[in-house]
Amino acid sequence: MGTVERVRGLVELTRPVNAIAAGVLTFIGAFVAVGSSLPTLPVLAAVVATVLATGAGNAINDYFDREIDRINAPDRPIPRGAVSPRGALVFSAGMFLVAVVLVLALLPLLAIGIAVFNLLALITYTEVFKGLPGVGNTLVAYLGGSTFLFGTAAVWPVDTTVLASVVVLFLLAALSTLAREVIKDVEDVAGDREEGLNTLPIALGEQRALGLAAGLLAVAVVASPVPYLLGTFGVGYLVVVVPADLVMLYAGYEGFGDPTASQSHLKYGMFLAAVAFVVGRAVTLA
Repeated sequence: MGTVERVRGLVELTRPVNAIAAGVLTFIGAFVAVGSSLPTLPVLAAVVATVLATGAGNAINDYFDREIDRINAPDRPIPRGAVSPRGALVFSAGMFLVAVVLVLALLPLLAIGIAVFNLLALITYTEVFKGLPGVGNTLVAYLGGSTFLFGTAAVWPVDTTVLASVVVLFLLAALSTLAREVIKDVEDVAGDREEGLNTLPIALGEQRALGLAAGLLAVAVVASPVPYLLGTFGVGYLVVVVPADLVMLYAGYEGFGDPTASQSHLKYGMFLAAVAFVVGRAVTLA
């Protein structure tokens, strides 16, 4: 295996698009919290630490999932031989270490607390929680939503008037991520059964699990107008969040026929909802 292929495999382990997206969400959490008066160094440290920790979490997940991936995703770097299991583990540990150093050196105590909890969750997810019906999904959902909390904690203290919006943003992200994780588990039923995992679709049945995912998305959509109703954001927020809601509702419906397309479209709806908060905050500053 050549060096270029090995480097490519290491990059793929991080799922770079997802890792960078997590960093962007951390930035959005900070921006929603304090607006344009962002302290450069803490925000940059939080964003980079998020990207590294997310990439490291994805890599260690591939390390533990290497046997399942031989069935569900044989083109992943470890099953196809681009990266050895030990190489993936060392690479993950290195990224975690750099992220920890950034957090400890440059961020407030609240952000450090969130980072430590999330680090432990990332490391233990696959081996301890993934096979427990709904528990692993909920943990991943928290981690997805916590990027916004981490961004807010990086610029702590913040004005209490915007905290409600940050909490709603966290809940929207967590509920949407939980729905997406359940739909992804429906995709992976064959490999998960082979490995003896008892995921939610295996425990409840695929149709019931998809119904739960659709219900979670409906709750997220119902909660989405709260920042507008509280008067924190104006009509500009609604202009963007309503299309995001429609995309997520469609994705929930689509999951019953095409889980693969559903979880992909849901990701776009989630990101559009995050953009709605940026627009809402920017308009209040104008």
